[in-house]
Parts: sequence; C-alpha cells; structure tokens
Amino acid sequence: MLQLTLVKLISPSEYIKSAAEAARGATKRIYLLSMVIADHEETHEFIAELEAAANRGVEVIVAADVFTYGEVSNGFLPLRYYSSGASATNKMVKALKKAGVKFSWLGRNRLTYFNGRTHSKWCVIDDIIFSFGGVNLYNSGIKNQDYMFTLTDNRLADRLIQEQKRILRAERKTINYPSVAYEHPQMDVLFDGGFIGQSIIYRRACELAKQATHIVFISQYCPTGRLARILKKKPTEFYYNRTNQAEGLNRFVIALSQYISGLATAYTQKKYLHAKCIIFTLPDGTKRAISGSHNFAYTGVLLGTREVAIETADESIIKQLESFYKKIHK
Repeated sequence: MLQLTLVKLISPSEYIKSAAEAARGATKRIYLLSMVIADHEETHEFIAELEAAANRGVEVIVAADVFTYGEVSNGFLPLRYYSSGASATNKMVKALKKAGVKFSWLGRNRLTYFNGRTHSKWCVIDDIIFSFGGVNLYNSGIKNQDYMFTLTDNRLADRLIQEQKRILRAERKTINYPSVAYEHPQMDVLFDGGFIGQSIIYRRACELAKQATHIVFISQYCPTGRLARILKKKPTEFYYNRTNQAEGLNRFVIALSQYISGLATAYTQKKYLHAKCIIFTLPDGTKRAISGSHNFAYTGVLLGTREVAIETADESIIKQLESFYKKIHK
C-alpha cells in the first residue's frame, strides 16, 4: 500500500517559527527561495539561524528577487542604497555571505523591473519542505492573510533543490525555460519557467475551470485574461483584496482588473489577503485544487514570471484549503 506523506497547511507565523526550528537542527542543507527576503523583526530569528547553520558547515543556498529592494523601500524601484530598508537589506546579505551562505539576487539583468520576476517560494531544510503558498519573508509577508504547506519528503525536496539550481543557472545566462510538471503521489508540482506567455499553472486553472460546476477563487488580485472570462460564466465565489486595502501600483492593478473583468470580491476582512488557491468542484462531485505562488492574473503570464504550485485531488489537502477558505469567508 502507498504510504502517503503528511501535508500540513500552516500560517505565516507558524512557517517562520517552524523554519527557524528546522534550520537550528539542520545537518546537511538549506535551500531557500523567496521573492522578498529581509531581516525584519518577524524574520530575524530565522535569518540568524541561516547564519548559524552556515557557520557550522551546513550548505546554505539563498536566492531572492531584486523586487525585495522595492518592497523594503516602500516603493517599486530597486533602490539599493537610497533608503534605510535597502541599506539594512545590503547589511543582511553581507552578514549571510560572511557566514558562508551562498546568496544570489535574481532578476538584476531583466529588461524592466516588472518582467522576468521569480515569484516562486520554498524553503528546503534537509528533507523538510515549506512551499506551495504565498508567504514572503519580511514583516508584511508574515502579517498577511496567507499560508504555506509543510511536509517531509526526500524525493520532493531533491526536486525543489534541482529546480532552484536550474533557476540559478538560467539567471547566469538571463534565460528562461519551459514550464514543467513533476508527479508526486498526492499532487502534481507545477513549475513555470519564465517563458513569456507560457504558464502551466494558469493553463491548468483554465482547463479545470471549464470543467467545474462550482469554484472558490482566492488570490491577492482579481483574475484576468482567459481565466476571468471562464470564471465569469461559472458559479464562482471570488475572494481578493478590495482597492482600499492596497496602495500604489497594487491598488491600481486591482482597480483596473476589477473594472475590466466586472468581477466583484466577497472578501470583507481588514487583513491583506495574499494567499493564492482555487478549489474546483467537478461534475462527478470530486474536487481538485491548485495552490501556490501564482496570482492567476494573466499579467504575470505575459511578463514571464517564474511560479510554483501544486495541483491536487488529495482530500486531506483540499479540506485544509477549505478550512482556510472558511476562515476568510467570515
């Protein structure tokens, strides 16, 4: 009989606490990938454990997108030296490298600040995995309405590390690669490689939406593109942020996409929603879900954004996503 792995949905605060504890006990490897990484109050303990692990000889590989500089500078420009947040980030990277951490910035050589972003998020500590949610590693990211999944699986851990190495090789040449799916007993892991206009995650969302009889859509943003047109014709519950919950470019993106699509949100809570999943009920009554870093907005597909997600029919995983849905539905 197939032995299934325990896959657990955890909050952002549980994620950062569990990752710090796992890093404290790490013996062989830590591979971390996040769009935003900063040494803030909420993340300080974890960052310190990365340094400590590297100092005792654990292989620690960290990669973050240069978008970090915009987030820590309260803007959308990569201001590396002209804000206190940017200076603190440079100090963090310097300390990590001094401890022996191999740290890489992603996206430095892209045509614009918005295309070619690496939006994928995971942390692999020995064989413990944290991924398939939307949490970024800085104060706002930990305080958002969000989640990550955690599990212990040697083969999947190896596969995520292989993907991180592939991203780093691609970045050295400023290239992208085709999207791909990796089969796991409880899920398919979907990787978007950054080709403009190509997203296996978005494509599967469209395919499942066309089949579904009921859909729960959860994202930071209002859906756009083909997916939005399909969802508009289906019995769909939409949960994404209201315009007054966002600032600057995010506020503009939500307002514009909402205006174009004509889709209204049912999300009424004050806390900023950053989770990304869709739960599909199919004609035979079974359910499938997609969960990960993808916002299900076609803009990211056009900009060639790297993403990671799972597609699953596993009842225990879907029940946990439904529990999260009930939490934000209040």
